Amino acid sequence: MTAAYIRLRNVGAVAELFDIGCLYNTPVFADIPDFAYSLWELAPPLLTPQSVIKLLQPANTPDILGQHYYVTNPVTGSGVNPKWDFTSQGATKGNANAYVVGAKVSSLSAPTGSHDIDWVQLKALTGSLATAVYRTDTRGGQPPATCTPGVSADVSVKYAAKYWLLGSSI
Repeated sequence: MTAAYIRLRNVGAVAELFDIGCLYNTPVFADIPDFAYSLWELAPPLLTPQSVIKLLQPANTPDILGQHYYVTNPVTGSGVNPKWDFTSQGATKGNANAYVVGAKVSSLSAPTGSHDIDWVQLKALTGSLATAVYRTDTRGGQPPATCTPGVSADVSVKYAAKYWLLGSSI
């Protein structure tokens, strides 16, 4: 009998970013990651992320500011780094500098437990959207302990978090 071992490799997040700033200092602000993650967990497996995002946008919810995904490191040309891209929507639509590619400075285990991904601090490598990015209030996001070889090339992991982008020059 032969055992197959697969090492999972993080190729990054793909997410829509919502402006929740108007909810700061309201009773619901602290619970937003729990609410968003609960919707993810309740969603049938065949429901697309785009459909879930539409569920998060009833009439009076915040606008989508942009997207978060990973790109090849723009400084070294190798590896991947997170990018927050606000060039295609909202007030910064069309502004070629409305993005930031970050590099991790430090991380802290999520205080809610090991089932939630770490909180991180990142510094800007390129872009004018922020000089520092913080990921806090994470829910979910840990990869599965095992997977079946040959079933899928990609493994999707649901998560929710608050991202704080500070020091914008736009």
